[in-house]
Amino acid sequence: MKLYNYSFALLLGIGTLTACEDKLEVTNPNQQTTGTFGFTSSDLEECVIAAYNHIRMEGTYARVGYNIDVCRGDEVWNASQVWYMPFDDLNDPITDEIAQWSWRDWYYTINVCNYILSRTGEDNAQLTEKMRRIKGQALFIRGLAYYNLAGYYQNPPLITDYSAYSSLDGLYASNSTYDEVFDQVEKDFSEAMTLLPSRDEGGEWSKGRATCGAAAGYYARALMMRHKYSEALDVLKDIIGKKYGTYKLMANYGDNFREGSAYENNAESLFEVQFLDYGTQGTDDEWTPVNTSPNATQGHAIESNFGPGAAGGWADLSASPWLYNLFLAEKTTEGKLDPRLYWTIGTYEADWEGFEFGNVCYTTPIDPKLPVVTNNNYGGLPIAKNTNLRTGLYDKVVTGLHCGINLRMMRYSDVLLRAAECENELNGPSDNAINWINQVRQRAGLKDLKKSDFDSKDKLFEQIANVERPKEFGCEFGRGFDLLRWGFFYDGNRLQQLKEHGAVKFWTQGEYEAGTYSYTVKDPVIFSDRSKSSFDTYVQGHEFLPIFQTTLNDNPNLRGNSANYSTSNSDYFTGKGWTVHPVVNLSK
Repeated sequence: MKLYNYSFALLLGIGTLTACEDKLEVTNPNQQTTGTFGFTSSDLEECVIAAYNHIRMEGTYARVGYNIDVCRGDEVWNASQVWYMPFDDLNDPITDEIAQWSWRDWYYTINVCNYILSRTGEDNAQLTEKMRRIKGQALFIRGLAYYNLAGYYQNPPLITDYSAYSSLDGLYASNSTYDEVFDQVEKDFSEAMTLLPSRDEGGEWSKGRATCGAAAGYYARALMMRHKYSEALDVLKDIIGKKYGTYKLMANYGDNFREGSAYENNAESLFEVQFLDYGTQGTDDEWTPVNTSPNATQGHAIESNFGPGAAGGWADLSASPWLYNLFLAEKTTEGKLDPRLYWTIGTYEADWEGFEFGNVCYTTPIDPKLPVVTNNNYGGLPIAKNTNLRTGLYDKVVTGLHCGINLRMMRYSDVLLRAAECENELNGPSDNAINWINQVRQRAGLKDLKKSDFDSKDKLFEQIANVERPKEFGCEFGRGFDLLRWGFFYDGNRLQQLKEHGAVKFWTQGEYEAGTYSYTVKDPVIFSDRSKSSFDTYVQGHEFLPIFQTTLNDNPNLRGNSANYSTSNSDYFTGKGWTVHPVVNLSK
């Protein structure tokens, strides 16, 4: 009997152990691994959402990653004289950690995309419609990531295989060339075009997601970075011809820069970064990919950087006097100011009385005798675009990651002006090129251009590069990328032009009221009489950002780029057979 009891106890113990082992095999949904997650479309959809979330980080588009390119251009300058100064002056040191934030955040994004693509396979014909969309979005976002990395860092490592992360050799990747990275960018966007639905086909699903139209638009952009104008024009013509969905210019230019479902993801938008409207957000600012919170604000801080100090902004970046006076140089067919000025720069103008929300700065009326300045110490024309300075919604800047205006990263007007540029490069001034430009001008109420006014390719290029694009896209992300592809840093006359465009004179209200000087922040600035110009201190090679020294120290296989060694990229540009258009005086 005792033996029987012992035997029974032993069997019970074994059974208990077995039961424990069964429990241990249950998957913990809060501790997923690559061995248990990512084998269904539902799992991979979660990864896609994570990838979209990563493009809303500080180093991607929520603040620094967006604004570095804005102030790298000639339309914007650093009014705070502190934050963003090295990027504005194009002489960033290799020890500047802020310059590494975009590197960090885009590689987080790439990691997620590579994981998705490791699960979707190579044979697209075998994919379900849902998996095609998942793969297409991952390709688009990875292409977007490398587009930004190459445009900022020139020769970043190209990592496309998720299995590479399993070895030190894979993790410590060496540099890829600029051309190798853009080859991959083109490949990702072109494949995404074949997998994603159009905005018309996608319906509600497509709002806020990449579509074949978004992929086509960025594919054309990538092609133009290396002067592949014929290929780019074919794609742009297809977008105009509605092959990738129906796009059109919004009747009201300002509808591209307001928050709310009535305006965001509109018919003009090929791709935009989604942010929650203010008032619907959480309270926790997520500045980096590791700051994860279920109560995240899910807004951006572009408004904080642009917003004038008097309205509670950080007063960092201002519009250049050149851009402001470019708007004043041409009136509409009704003799009024270009309405795009209202939405771009926060100045008082008589024409704005009764227009939209009138002469306001965050609902506060602007004194017609005293300009609002960005920074109280250095002046500056406040940037209105992608802020609520002109929307009539809020009485002040809500600083931090709280602005809810979606950032429209590519609009249909860009398709039209790029098509005109490509056409001009291939065939010179033509009816098609002039027509595409005029569609954008007509929305602003400007008179049509005439082909007879442009007797050369160079003159029409000048019109596109230094009139049409600045007025349509002033103070938006992208101008720095344009200057790269145009080679303006590699020609003495073009570099001098950039210095003139970026020239500013410091201005304070107190000194103005005291009669210390008579000019205002709105007046044109002569380069020889400037306080500074963003391009005074340009160092060769620093049209790109240096690769952070600590990153180089951590990775023995990585080398610096032209900004690390302050070497010119002129030989690369001219070695491709590319030329810089000469400066043309449009008034002649």
